[in-house]
Amino acid sequence: MSVFIAILAFLVILIILVIAHEFAHFITAKASGVKVIEFGLGFPPRIWGVQRGETLYSINALPLGGFVKLSGEEDPKAERSLASKGYGTRILVLAAGSLMNLILPILVASIAFMVPHNVYTPTQTIDQVVADYPAQKAGLVPGDTILAINGIDMTNYTQIQTTLRANPNKEITIYYKKSDGTFNTISITPNLDTATGYGVIGVVPVENSVRESQPVWKAFPSGWDYCWGTLVAYKDQIVKWVDRTSAVQVSGIVGMTEVTGEVAKAGFTPLLLWMAFISINLGIVNLLPLPALDGGRIFFVFLEMVRGGRRISPKTEGLIHGIGFLLLIALMLLVTFSDITKLVTNGTVLK
Repeated sequence: MSVFIAILAFLVILIILVIAHEFAHFITAKASGVKVIEFGLGFPPRIWGVQRGETLYSINALPLGGFVKLSGEEDPKAERSLASKGYGTRILVLAAGSLMNLILPILVASIAFMVPHNVYTPTQTIDQVVADYPAQKAGLVPGDTILAINGIDMTNYTQIQTTLRANPNKEITIYYKKSDGTFNTISITPNLDTATGYGVIGVVPVENSVRESQPVWKAFPSGWDYCWGTLVAYKDQIVKWVDRTSAVQVSGIVGMTEVTGEVAKAGFTPLLLWMAFISINLGIVNLLPLPALDGGRIFFVFLEMVRGGRRISPKTEGLIHGIGFLLLIALMLLVTFSDITKLVTNGTVLK
């Protein structure tokens, strides 16, 4: 049953995000006078389709995304073609899907904060002590409560965390209440976490749970903060990939479905926030200047601008995007195979 829920939850999220992405292309193209030949959910072969006006609405066999087929995407001679429009119009139509994927998460995350959900607040009391870290070596145990560091009273866990982070490889003094009710003072030197540059001692705090539902005027700023934080984290991760301080890790549909199942167990709010996270990732990835992606098509528009209006031939551009699409599908299948291999190796298949 958990596998079914994971698959269903992921498919619902994917369908919503794909429809939103393609609808943005669809509506901006229509508004710009571009002929929309087909609005497809999934990739061919086609399972079902219905013609409404000049547009065919279809459902296709490969549930890996969707597409909007526009007249003359590369050829300005086609009837009401995209390629015959001005630079600004073409860029807007091509970027609309990604922009939708970057704007929609603000609404989704805001709704998530409006829905009643549990808010977990870390406390000053220790829940777990990590083996071989400074806290364990200094004698801290679960149930101990940190009261002061270097003579400064600690009133919440955030203050404790900030102080520890600022003191890697520096000896500090911790005054705490022991689990048996007595008090003690110890000296401890936080380790340097090479991935973050922060000081850590290896403790996990006890968390208090409070049921919360934010009003609209608080939920939208919270939704914005969540989305902005996700973008910053995305940027930081890319920087780590570039300077090789972190290995590149990619997950496909199988891996994403597994994570979705785990998130769904946590409740509706975490699932909505996960949906917002996926949407942001889709928006960024689709803007990359790679063939077959929206960013790749936008790249050709900018290339035309730089060349003073001289176009790459429609046949050449179409061929490049076609090859890019095949490589993209091949990459997705490769990543999916890798996901399945990891699941089998870890023994988590069908659990």
